[in-house]
Amino acid sequence: MAEDAPNAAAEGTQPAPPEGSADAATPASGAKAAEALLPSLSIWPPSQRTRDAVVRRLVQTLAAPSVLSQRYGAVPEPEAERAAAAVEAEAFAAASESAAGASPASVEEGIEVLQAYSKEVSRRLLELAKSRSAAAAAPAEATAQDSEESSVTAPAPAEAAASEE
Repeated sequence: MAEDAPNAAAEGTQPAPPEGSADAATPASGAKAAEALLPSLSIWPPSQRTRDAVVRRLVQTLAAPSVLSQRYGAVPEPEAERAAAAVEAEAFAAASESAAGASPASVEEGIEVLQAYSKEVSRRLLELAKSRSAAAAAPAEATAQDSEESSVTAPAPAEAAASEE
């Protein structure tokens, strides 16, 4: 029988268990045993390594040339690092809260939470870029408006000299 085992393994089949053995039980118990031997797949929560990779990618998106930085302006790298870490942490907290604080019961539930996390990261990153762009535009507009107002309220030097005569 030991000689049959290598041949059976090479053919992709297993030798039949002897009658009356525990291995002769129903196929369902074999499936359960296989599930017990397989490593469990956990989609949520992501590992710290994955979260760090998300932060690095956010920093690249904010600081390096990207569609987002071209449209809303690049962020200096030190500020981008702080902002990216905050965005990721807030998105993680929001997604964890939506998962009810517990590990999802199935892979499908884990995928749903991971998708919510991804959407939250994207939404918060876009909000950050827009608010930063608006904040940068506001002082520039105020300065331009102040210079326009000062030129409107104060007479031009030529007009002031003509009115004095």
